[in-house]
Amino acid sequence: MSHVLDDLVDLLTLEPIEENLFRGRSQDLGFRQLFGGQVLGQSLSAASQTVEDARHVHSLHGYFLRPGDAQLPVVYMVDKVRDGGSFSTRRVTAVQKGQQIFTCSASFQYDEAGYEHQAAMPGVVGPENLPTELELTQRIAHTLPEQLRDKLLCPKPIEVRPVTERDPYNPVPGDPVKYVWFRADGTLPDIPALHKYIMAYASDFGLLTTSLMPHGKSVWQKDMQLASLDHALWFHGDLRADDWLLYAMDSPWAGNARGFCRGSVYNRAGQLVASAAQEGLIRHRKDWA
Repeated sequence: MSHVLDDLVDLLTLEPIEENLFRGRSQDLGFRQLFGGQVLGQSLSAASQTVEDARHVHSLHGYFLRPGDAQLPVVYMVDKVRDGGSFSTRRVTAVQKGQQIFTCSASFQYDEAGYEHQAAMPGVVGPENLPTELELTQRIAHTLPEQLRDKLLCPKPIEVRPVTERDPYNPVPGDPVKYVWFRADGTLPDIPALHKYIMAYASDFGLLTTSLMPHGKSVWQKDMQLASLDHALWFHGDLRADDWLLYAMDSPWAGNARGFCRGSVYNRAGQLVASAAQEGLIRHRKDWA
């Protein structure tokens, strides 16, 4: 693994500090607040550590309650709500400075045979000849705010290759549809739960910004305030986060300073391995311009 991927794995591993109580350190990605994907991945890690290995997470539903502080660790309290014959339910509360910043419920299930169908994978170009998001950012490095330049140009644990290039500092209106390929930047251990933690972490990248595309706006513009309000994630089976995954995103609605977005994640074989949905704040702040 690269050192940045090794650091991400460490970030998602968590420190047990008491029964059903865990602590995770934080990372500063240059946003106004703690990156929501970190809290998603760490919450799933905390919940999974209280469930027997034979049961695998199939859904997570969470609410972001307060902005997190990227300079402080996060404490995760797990409530073992139920262990039934087939399903286990866990409730996780993330706390900083004595206040809840995030809460979620996660459900786990044994593997079980049943009817199967899925939506077809979109027909988009493969990742091999596409530039990475980091390479695209390097092309416009001279236009980046100085205080963010180091954060945006440093090596990343998740390699992202957008199918369609967009200039985040000079966006133009377009359809609210986005496709990106992504994978961990290195080979991960064969631990299925770890691949899902990383999938949860990466599922927050770029999803909400899809709702800005029809309006020619970007998260990096000074007059835009964006924040995740809730996030839902469904796992349809095991996946490899260190092999290419296609994240197909769309935003069917925005209004009342909120945007709603959906995402489907496919592996290279065309299997639908995860689905996501998110609503977030997309507030135009003229007083910030």
